[in-house]
Amino acid sequence: MSKRDYYEVLGVSRGATGEEIKKAYRKAALQFHPDRNPDNPESEEKFKEATEAYSVLSDADNRRKYDQFGHAAFSGGGAAGFGDFSGFEDIFGDIFGAFFGTGGGQRARTGRDLRYNLEITLEEAASGIEKTIVFSRATPCETCGGNGAAKGTSPETCKQCNGAGQVRMQQGFFAVSRPCPVCAGRGQVVVKPCGTCGGNGRVNKEAELSVKIPAGIDEGQRLKLRGEGEAAPGGGLPGDLYIVISIEPHKIFVRQDSEIICEVPITYSQAVLGGETMVPTLDGEINMKIPPGTPTGKTFRLKGKGIIDMHSGRRGDQHVRTYIHVPTSLSERQRELLEELSSIEGKPTANESRTFFDRVKDLFD
Repeated sequence: MSKRDYYEVLGVSRGATGEEIKKAYRKAALQFHPDRNPDNPESEEKFKEATEAYSVLSDADNRRKYDQFGHAAFSGGGAAGFGDFSGFEDIFGDIFGAFFGTGGGQRARTGRDLRYNLEITLEEAASGIEKTIVFSRATPCETCGGNGAAKGTSPETCKQCNGAGQVRMQQGFFAVSRPCPVCAGRGQVVVKPCGTCGGNGRVNKEAELSVKIPAGIDEGQRLKLRGEGEAAPGGGLPGDLYIVISIEPHKIFVRQDSEIICEVPITYSQAVLGGETMVPTLDGEINMKIPPGTPTGKTFRLKGKGIIDMHSGRRGDQHVRTYIHVPTSLSERQRELLEELSSIEGKPTANESRTFFDRVKDLFD
């Protein structure tokens, strides 16, 4: 079977730059790599085909020959240099980092990220607050300075990898670099471990931090504190600390994004005659007007009494749903007045009665 055009294999034009060719190969390698497509001969062939194409087009001299003579330029034994992947270290390092968590060379180790669950009140979420948290994390051992070696000694160069932290291993049809199994990628081994940390270079220690919670934060949102996680073993960058927010259920308010909802009782006389009633808000209590003839379930909007939206900076509204409070116990005077009202109320007017019973009739017909 004849070989496909190398430019076609990588999906680039003949005038593509070296960076465009490299980017196209990296995409193909990540897509068709055998480790991502086990027991898939078709993907393996596409991976080999893309690698062969890149081995030619990434080299200026080989590309010039290919542009002039096509595949015939390498008919004597395949693509020139194919099988020698020393020139691929930069791009292979990125690709294999996605598979194995490492690149072509020794990289600085990073400490583990930590999570802290922080519960706050709705009022604290609405206004923002500064909280002090206490937690345990791995920190560099003060006795050995974090290198894990006993006092008066130092870590020695790893004989397995000669201090590189990486060893070459056969992966498919070419060799790749992986962390050294003896030194775990550090390039050094501790012969006489520190008595305090046991050679780990780290000890668990209690930490206290002040965390600023921004106004408008919502349930489940995270705050990232860079470098406040665990120290890396053998040195390197510390991990990060993630503060995960949870908000206590409120006795009065229900939150929906930046909106606040609450229910407020009104008396029968307020519903009929109108008046004012006290309404709690996040800013304190206010008096809200009740218009005459307010039915149960009527909702009023208090503009700007909700919670700040962290993205837009706009403050939401508060929605007040009213309901008529029916007392379970009455004084003698209240009973007298209600009985008097009942005697003079009579039945609903003809129009109101017909409207109601028509709806009932429609429901059951």
